[in-house]
Amino acid sequence: MTIIRPHRVAVIAFPPVTTFDLSIPDVVFGATFVDGQPAYEVTVCTLVPGVVEAVSGMDVVVPHGLEAIERADTVMVTGTRARLDVDPRVLDALRAAAARGLRIASICTGAFVLAQAGLLDGRGATTLWTVSEQFRRLFPEVEVRPDVLFVEDDGVLTSAGLSAGIDLCLHMVSRDYGAAVANATARLVVAAPVRPGGQAQFIATPLPPERGSSLAATRAWALARLHEPTTLADLARHAGTSVRTLTRRFRAETGLSPLQWLLHQRLDRAREILETSTLPMDQVAARSGLGTADSLRAHLLRRTGLTPSAYRAAARTMKTSTSP
Repeated sequence: MTIIRPHRVAVIAFPPVTTFDLSIPDVVFGATFVDGQPAYEVTVCTLVPGVVEAVSGMDVVVPHGLEAIERADTVMVTGTRARLDVDPRVLDALRAAAARGLRIASICTGAFVLAQAGLLDGRGATTLWTVSEQFRRLFPEVEVRPDVLFVEDDGVLTSAGLSAGIDLCLHMVSRDYGAAVANATARLVVAAPVRPGGQAQFIATPLPPERGSSLAATRAWALARLHEPTTLADLARHAGTSVRTLTRRFRAETGLSPLQWLLHQRLDRAREILETSTLPMDQVAARSGLGTADSLRAHLLRRTGLTPSAYRAAARTMKTSTSP
């Protein structure tokens, strides 16, 4: 078994910190394993080690100072209520980390901290939708995208609020170790499979599930049959509803149309097969429900910018590069 070096993540707690946001990197990255080994090492740090004020009133103790950033591969800032009063020393540490080429990320209102450091100028970014207009006014050089779960722009990642931080961390796991590892992590933390960043943060007028039930059973049914042709009519028949109602309820529950959701799941299945097997491309396409090798190539290029062969080679290189 190859011994891997865990990817080091430094999480900056800036008071008053949102404790839920602060817990997300530790929970998600702490549940990520490669060949049975921890894939990440998470260190929470702050400007002045000790008790850090929390939004909830339940303060947290952070024993590490900003020196933790010096040995990190990724630096994250979690949500804080102090959006406009960031200590210059924190901003300097973030700028230095970016200058060294480290990956920089934020959860929720942590984007305000990155923006004050100038790290989002000329980039796309998101934050909690309820404060997006304030963010836009304060930082006109940032391309604000208030309607998505997360944004990745040239090594800097930002997420929307609360549970969108889970989506961001799972996306980072997928980037670091591949879709198979990311989906295994999602199962361990009992989260939804990796969702695309462009999915909506919220549904403006969510519809209550009809008959008191959701479409979870229909989604599970479709996941077990990704390799089979599945139409809107098939999904509607399983759900016991009309196609129109199915589509409306699907968007209410997932933010995606049924066919968009199916395509996303099939691409994730294809990525897993590419990462974990040497099957020919036509078989990868068939087993993931994408039909033909040409269809697999077109969709994967659109999603990742890589052909299936290049994606498989990159996955092998990535796995090799995690060894010391």
